[in-house]
Amino acid sequence: MPGAPSEPAPNVVAIAPGAPGDVPTWVNAAKTGAGASYEAYVDGRYRDGGRTGTVSKVWFSLADGVLTETMYGLIHEAQIKQMRFAVVTSTGLSVEGTDTTSRTEYLHVDAQGRPLSPAYRVITTDKQGRYEIEKRIYTDPDRQALVVRVSIRALGGDVTPYLLLEPHIGNTGVGDSGDAVAGGGTEDAALYAWEGDTHLALRSDRPFTQASVGFVGASDGLTDLADGRLDTVYRSTGETTGNIMLTGALPRVRGGQSLEQDFVIGFGRSRQDARAAAGGSFDTGLDEVLARFNGEGERTGWEDYVASLTELPRLAEQATDGGRLAYASALMLKVQEDRTYAGALIASLSNPWGDTVDATNSSTGYKAVWPRDFYQVAMAMLALGDTETPHAAFQYLPQVQVRADTPGNTGSTGWFLQKTHVDGEIEWVGVQLDQTAMPIMLGWRLWKAGIVSDAEMAAMYSRMIKPAADFLVDGGTAGLLWNDRRITPPWTQQERWEEQEGHSPSTTAAVIAGLTVAADLARASNDTASAERYLAAADDYASKVESRMFTTSGAYGDGRYFMRLSRNDDPNDHGLLGENNGQPAMPEDRIIDGGFLELVRYGVRGALAPSIVDSLPEYDDQAREDRFRVRYDLDGAPGFRRYGNDGYGEQADTGGNYGVGGVMHPGQRGRVWPIFTGERGHYELAALLAMPSASREWMDAQVNGIRQTYVRGMESFANDGLLLPEQVWDGVGDDTAHDYRRGQGTNSATPLAWSHAEYIKLLRSLADRQVWDRYAPVAERYAR
Repeated sequence: MPGAPSEPAPNVVAIAPGAPGDVPTWVNAAKTGAGASYEAYVDGRYRDGGRTGTVSKVWFSLADGVLTETMYGLIHEAQIKQMRFAVVTSTGLSVEGTDTTSRTEYLHVDAQGRPLSPAYRVITTDKQGRYEIEKRIYTDPDRQALVVRVSIRALGGDVTPYLLLEPHIGNTGVGDSGDAVAGGGTEDAALYAWEGDTHLALRSDRPFTQASVGFVGASDGLTDLADGRLDTVYRSTGETTGNIMLTGALPRVRGGQSLEQDFVIGFGRSRQDARAAAGGSFDTGLDEVLARFNGEGERTGWEDYVASLTELPRLAEQATDGGRLAYASALMLKVQEDRTYAGALIASLSNPWGDTVDATNSSTGYKAVWPRDFYQVAMAMLALGDTETPHAAFQYLPQVQVRADTPGNTGSTGWFLQKTHVDGEIEWVGVQLDQTAMPIMLGWRLWKAGIVSDAEMAAMYSRMIKPAADFLVDGGTAGLLWNDRRITPPWTQQERWEEQEGHSPSTTAAVIAGLTVAADLARASNDTASAERYLAAADDYASKVESRMFTTSGAYGDGRYFMRLSRNDDPNDHGLLGENNGQPAMPEDRIIDGGFLELVRYGVRGALAPSIVDSLPEYDDQAREDRFRVRYDLDGAPGFRRYGNDGYGEQADTGGNYGVGGVMHPGQRGRVWPIFTGERGHYELAALLAMPSASREWMDAQVNGIRQTYVRGMESFANDGLLLPEQVWDGVGDDTAHDYRRGQGTNSATPLAWSHAEYIKLLRSLADRQVWDRYAPVAERYAR
């Protein structure tokens, strides 16, 4: 049985020295799990008192087998950097994440092994085989609390575990205070951290044998444990603040035996509220909390949301993994929605390359709203049969559209902000015309599906749709923060990768689609003059697609292909693109991407149009030098980079992180994105459907070929937690920093909502035998 440590008791000191501690960072962004409770809307909004009771506003993530960024409040407001265990063994100190391997499993699955809730079992194993730690992690759906149930097994000799909790209250690693109360009959026993009016309290079902709080790198428990024992414990950080760590010592575990201990982290606006949240979970019983989280029996939880997705079973039939990734994707798309601002869909519950990102100042990372990613997610949720979330998303969109009363605006209105917090706080202000077109496209789809009523659309037309469409015709001068550029559509200040100005095939495709369906909405609102104006602009833009972006004298092949971007109206001038991400400027005809496939997806060009067909060989060329090469087949899965010369990724020589210290390096290299495997699968389906009629058997065989190539390809990029990354390792370079294998997700951002959305939409397209994002009015008018 576990026993008390035999080492001498540590010195006890009231106040920890060493403030403010080391410069803080975030953690690995390659998450293998992400979770939050399911909360039902009340009249399309989140508020207490509905079917799911109190709205829990706690999110967590997992990486390297440990609990990582944990949010409370708004979805970007991290309060914890990580919680892990350090284990003292007879042969030295071992730290979870650094000295362990890990695997992630779902706690609640159906008979086919498909996840039914984002509750996890995480197992870490010491690389030297001395211990194993199993953690079961989920939130309390009725409280602001997170549950971590731990089993520690000593596989050889005795081990002594220490819990290490690193708060980052208020979304930074500075300014935190802490107290450590060990127990021994003390009513207040817990580990505490706070900044301002945000508090956390970590409580256990049994007392810690010792508890300490200190400043990272100076007086924290992990630093003290370097010699294998906790020499000094500090009760408080006192009046000073900084980057802190809380430590709780657990009893020694004898060789061959196990220790079971449960922890709940409560959050609140006071110490009392945080303690009460954690205590309430214990009072309910942690088994019952999990049952409520899952929605088992008569309880309302994640099972109910999954059951509401009427199309999910049909989509899962198109998978090659039995539907496991489809179910996980459905969970991930819903998890990554704020629980204060209904319909606020973020890009990812991660901070890319977070372990080398300074956490001194608050930053959202990818925990923010981009209307482009937002559109992809809303459309995927609609594809699943979720009508409530896309509707809430549509109602949310005016909060991120530029209006006359937008704080600081002195320029044009109607365009959508590049990146914002979920509460609409402005973060980035580049004008990206696809992000202004996509809200129109989403609204039209919801209206045609009967989810948005005629009356609601009439109101949203004047409030949101018409100002956006007017901007896509007239453009205007931005007037926010640094941005005072004049925008003349379809020329965009930034294309979908937020780096270059000019004429972009993918952006132009969205603009044409947006204006075409805006004309339909205008007619329904009796605004025939605007309808004619929108169509006239769309006709003009569509007629000049090739003349603006398709080179006939390019450097590759026969010289005929779509480029990533043309900075002016002449695609044959061999003009230079701008420098980005440490990469030198290159002639625009040397840079190819898959943006031209979006012309087919939305219906602006037919799949067999000469300009499209001519571009495919150059996009697919795997003999090109690595700098300019885009396609990399990884273990049979077609993979594609964003574009040639992309520097948004790990160092080619070491595999080291992108942009360390905010400095761009020539050796940085953007890797393969799973999104593009899905985009290519959509194109192959469109091309198949454009062919002359054939037998049903032949068509079935071709569709199955797409499934086996592109669906299976995307599934191969998922990690053991069934999460899809932003980027996977393409094998180019000498990776010594992370030891990635080809096709493995990198430290960019996981789970990327867009990746999961593209996968779901590909399944829907195959199930329907029609491209999900195809807009019939666009195809009828322009596809050729």
